[in-house]
Amino acid sequence: MMKKIILSAFFCAAFMQAYSQMPPANAPMSPYKESLPMPDYIAKAFDNGTRNLNGRPGKKYWLNHGRYNIALTVNPPQNTIRGVEQITYFNESPDKLDSLNMKLIINSHRGGARGAAPNPEAGIQVDEITINGARAAWDNNLVSATNNMIALDKPLAPHDSIKFNITWHYQLSRGRGREGIIDSTSFYIAYFYPRVSVYDDYKGWDVQPFGGGLEFYNDFNDYSLSVTVPKNFIVWATGNFRNPDEVLSPDAARKFKASLTDDSTIHIATAQDLANKTVTAQNASNTWRFTASYVSDVAIGISNHYNWDGGSVVTDDKTGRRVSMQAAYQDTMRDFQKSVQFGRYSLRFFSNNWPGVQYPFEKSTAFQGFADMEFPMMMNDSHQADLGFAELVQDHEQAHTYMPFYMGTNESFYAFMDEGWATTFEYLIGLTEKGKKVADDFYKSFRVNRWIHGQHAQENPTITPSPYVTFGAGNNSYGKASLSYLALKDMLGDDLFRKALHTYMKNWNGKHPIPWDYFNSMSTGSGKKLDWFFYNWFFTPSYIDLNLESVTEAKSRYKLLIKNIGGFAIPFDVNVTYDDGSTDTFHQTPIVWKEDQKATTVKIRTKKAVKSIKLDGGIFMDADEKNNVWTK
Repeated sequence: MMKKIILSAFFCAAFMQAYSQMPPANAPMSPYKESLPMPDYIAKAFDNGTRNLNGRPGKKYWLNHGRYNIALTVNPPQNTIRGVEQITYFNESPDKLDSLNMKLIINSHRGGARGAAPNPEAGIQVDEITINGARAAWDNNLVSATNNMIALDKPLAPHDSIKFNITWHYQLSRGRGREGIIDSTSFYIAYFYPRVSVYDDYKGWDVQPFGGGLEFYNDFNDYSLSVTVPKNFIVWATGNFRNPDEVLSPDAARKFKASLTDDSTIHIATAQDLANKTVTAQNASNTWRFTASYVSDVAIGISNHYNWDGGSVVTDDKTGRRVSMQAAYQDTMRDFQKSVQFGRYSLRFFSNNWPGVQYPFEKSTAFQGFADMEFPMMMNDSHQADLGFAELVQDHEQAHTYMPFYMGTNESFYAFMDEGWATTFEYLIGLTEKGKKVADDFYKSFRVNRWIHGQHAQENPTITPSPYVTFGAGNNSYGKASLSYLALKDMLGDDLFRKALHTYMKNWNGKHPIPWDYFNSMSTGSGKKLDWFFYNWFFTPSYIDLNLESVTEAKSRYKLLIKNIGGFAIPFDVNVTYDDGSTDTFHQTPIVWKEDQKATTVKIRTKKAVKSIKLDGGIFMDADEKNNVWTK
């Protein structure tokens, strides 16, 4: 075991190149004593006292936030969204801010975000903007990117606030994207409002462009949201539904309220109800109101022909706390007819098993769209003919509640911090829903197989920031990261792994953790020095390939020399077949690689004559299984 981790010159250069967006671009890695290497600008946050090597936020940690009051008007089939918002932005940093960066994510459609064709006329059109009551300049022809830095007439001092009033409009996109037109009278509205981007302690302003692939990095804000739509349109949105008696018919309001305390699926609005126009109040238009406190975003679904189901589940047996699960979908979709019960199971599982932290919101809604995409309390999921796969997709999006919406990770820069965990929780809940064999087979075929049987010469270390991954970005974010979490769980055991995970989540929920906060929290929470493990899984361009080099026998004792060609510190089974046809399994956790990640010796003792030995990683699939077998 190396006492001090040193990066190769090649990898150090490649790693720093990945951080070229951040000054100083080509500075050497800080060794930071014997802890994991980190770029200088990350190390600076630890030096400044905003982050601590014990995994906790430092004494000087701070977090900016905003208060958003948003009113939208939507008139289907017209696809123009009109909005008015007031933003009160609070500067809790120690820095005087001469300018503020506005995020305009919808502007990504001007260049053709994922799932949509380029459209120079698309994007946010600001009609008027004032800052602290004074009209500010804004030229929509010039502001076409997803970031717009606004110079302030008067700097925003530490612990002071500033107010924006913005009137804007934009055209909903067409295509099978994360937001936009589902059909002529069904819309999914997301990324829809101008917002102040994150200003943090290690990068400053988040100015990473949004291109439709990489996802969230938002502050935790308070939202008051009102959505005005014509009668007979239903609105589903992030937050607590505040005025059901005003916008629903008495019968629909009664069924909605009943669903909040009922385990069964209640059909709040059926196809017949919608056809009879007996769901909403029969005003010319209705304004639906929602509020949400300390969440990172809001999203909205609307339709005049989607069924509305609701139910709820007790997530905490001690307190009797219930969470509402709702679904909005076209009448004939069998998968969405199951959504409430799928969601009831996952909400309870995630709250009590893995991660074993109470679901932090009052509700969750599955809305039929295209994207298989998560938003706080909202899932924009596509129709799946296979009910088992539909359940898995919903589980995955539901799991994202914890990462990034509870933990505030920067998934646009470190996607493995959320997608890897959602993939892990998807697998763990699948074990209980489908059984180990089905869950294992699916995980291997869907999450591991393509990567492990692909090209490994160009692997990027998982720690590589997502915008700069040059090969196998999905593997880094999903499969490889998930395998690392499951390998650590195998090594620590469930109880200690859960203790460490809860330490990390307690330290950083409602804040902005970075990978080093995860590494340090898990080491502190487990009481074990895990740098060797994290270095192996995150800082090396490794894969999985074991070689059973040799087996020597002496008086029913067998010594196995195993070479780790691929490099990852994985768990594996030593499967023994005896001369009489019986078998035994000797499980090895990743701890066998602690002293030497290139080779290890495993000793087993048997009571019978051995015929053959095979190494089997299970879901940790081997790139070349031919060298995993020894026959006497």
